[in-house]
Amino acid sequence: MPNIRPSSDLRNKYNEISEFCHKYSEPVYITKNGQGDLAVMSIEAFEKLVGKFEMYKLLGEGMDAMKHKKVVPAEDVFEKIERGLAE
Repeated sequence: MPNIRPSSDLRNKYNEISEFCHKYSEPVYITKNGQGDLAVMSIEAFEKLVGKFEMYKLLGEGMDAMKHKKVVPAEDVFEKIERGLAE
C-alpha cells in the first residue's frame, strides 16, 4: 500500500519520511491540496530505478539491432580481438 502524505509533512516530518524511504526503499507520495504532487524516494532507490531504465534502453537497442540484422556473432568478435592481440 502506498505511503501518501500531505505536503506539510515534508516540512514538519522530514526525518520520518526520510527514514521510511531508506528503510523500505519505496517512495512516499506527497499531496498538495488533496491531489498527487510529488514522489519522494531515497537516492539509492532513485539510482536503482535510473539503472533499470538505462538497462531497458540498451536491451531495446540490442533488440532493434537484431531485428535489422545489424549484429555480429560473438565468435567473430572474439576471433577479431584475438587476431589483434597476436599482431
